[in-house]
Amino acid sequence: MDPRTETMLNLTRRELLTRGLCAAGAAAIPLAARQATAADRIGALPGVPHHPPKAKRFIYLFMNGGPAQMDLYDYKPEVEKLFDQDLPDEVRKGQRFTTMTSGQKRFPLAPSMFKFEKHGQCDRWVSELLPHTAKVVDELSFIYSVHTNAINHDPAVTYIQTGRELPGWPSMGAWLAYGLGVETENLPNYVVMTPTWTGRKSAQALYSRLWGTGFLPPNLQGVSLRAKGDPVLFINDPPGVDTTMRRKMLDGLAELNQLQFERLGDPETTARIAQYEMAFRMQSSVPELTDLSGEPQHVLDMYGPDVKTPGTFAASCLLARRLAERGVQCIQLFHRGWDQHGNLPNDLRNQCRDVDQATRGLIEDLKQRDMLKDTVIVWGGEFGRTVYCQGTLKRDNYGRDHHPRCFTMWMAGGGIQGGRSIGMTDEFSYNIVEDPVKIADINNTVLHCLGIDNRKLSVKFQGLDARVTGVEECRVLNELL
Repeated sequence: MDPRTETMLNLTRRELLTRGLCAAGAAAIPLAARQATAADRIGALPGVPHHPPKAKRFIYLFMNGGPAQMDLYDYKPEVEKLFDQDLPDEVRKGQRFTTMTSGQKRFPLAPSMFKFEKHGQCDRWVSELLPHTAKVVDELSFIYSVHTNAINHDPAVTYIQTGRELPGWPSMGAWLAYGLGVETENLPNYVVMTPTWTGRKSAQALYSRLWGTGFLPPNLQGVSLRAKGDPVLFINDPPGVDTTMRRKMLDGLAELNQLQFERLGDPETTARIAQYEMAFRMQSSVPELTDLSGEPQHVLDMYGPDVKTPGTFAASCLLARRLAERGVQCIQLFHRGWDQHGNLPNDLRNQCRDVDQATRGLIEDLKQRDMLKDTVIVWGGEFGRTVYCQGTLKRDNYGRDHHPRCFTMWMAGGGIQGGRSIGMTDEFSYNIVEDPVKIADINNTVLHCLGIDNRKLSVKFQGLDARVTGVEECRVLNELL
């Protein structure tokens, strides 16, 4: 998908058309090949999916900022006996620190102040902060030994989204649309939501490149639904412009763009035409999507009291289910505010209150509609947090710094067997002692559930076989399937 190569190919086709050298047949062959796939998808690559998929769609519940694993899922009771003692050097092993704690004279251990209990038939430890998630642990498979390369937010999030720490590469949602095609033409194939949060007020910035296309076709870009106001800018026609007039304007614009494409052969032009058409269709599909008036009360109650407040995590989870019903393939919620360097107990309570019931509601709602079995869900952040305290340590208050060496994520639905787990950390939740799992392994497992062999979904770019899992070797987490 090198744009220069695509342009040359288009120019060549244009020359064939003008000279009449079997142009009709030559132009029809690649189009037919690209559409000769499953009848319910549009524009899939030939031979994709590579194997029978368990999942049709992917929902990522992304806790942006880095949730503290030892306060939520990775129970470490032995640390309670070591309150305010320094982290042993043999545990630290010379790990690099961020500039936020590198100047500290001490690294005192901060045990979690929250109670843990076992839940479900799988006997899974869950913090008191997540009572609703605890009710569905038998649907979840936990990964306690995730690790990452990056120690700061932006490269860590970029790494999860694209398989690289540097910007400019395609996101997972773009890769899925490129390989699998799309199921609906009335909504974007990749939708992103950035719900409001009630924890730490200042949060890390998010950039549209995180759901961008890199060198893949630009019409595969993720579309962000806004938390406030109209879900998409300019979704309504301006005063004095009706649908008929709008249609005529777009038809005229499409003709001009087609002339431009025939003159220059730039694939960006065809993408622009496609996006204008998508925007026109969204003027009717998006208002219907976001109108929750038809949802029965018992469904609204599943997601919690915030579900009727636009832009909340609860409202976004309900929209995620509605998007999934309408054929959207990749849905991602970025819930910000998990970067708790100080005042963690208070902020973490608020963050968990934001997401806990809505997460359970989404899982149970999908399950009752017989959709969980073909929807793979991932929950997690970009890294974990340190067992030692950042700043002043008190029994009832502490902060934690970034920790890329180990953190916890979970997966559910769509080919994932509930109630399983993989990996183990030491008694400090600081180092992995069993079954380390890379970010690429998790992304590869999602691809596998969707019927994709990551070694076969690649594009030649900058001398590499570029993939969403990066160039490193990775595995499918078969233990969870």
